[in-house]
Amino acid sequence: MTFVGELVRGRPGARRGDHGATSAEYALMVTLIAIVIIGAVTLFGQNTIQLFHVPAGAL
Repeated sequence: MTFVGELVRGRPGARRGDHGATSAEYALMVTLIAIVIIGAVTLFGQNTIQLFHVPAGAL
């Protein structure tokens, strides 16, 4: 049920405590994304190093 006051303000469903993401939430998202990227680069880097060790040993 929508109140008339909410419609007048242009934000139906907005109540106290209903705000956008804070800087702490953005920091958490950036940290988690960075961890995933670092893990992927580390795994890919180790596989790439092993790939080049075989031909180097053949020479």
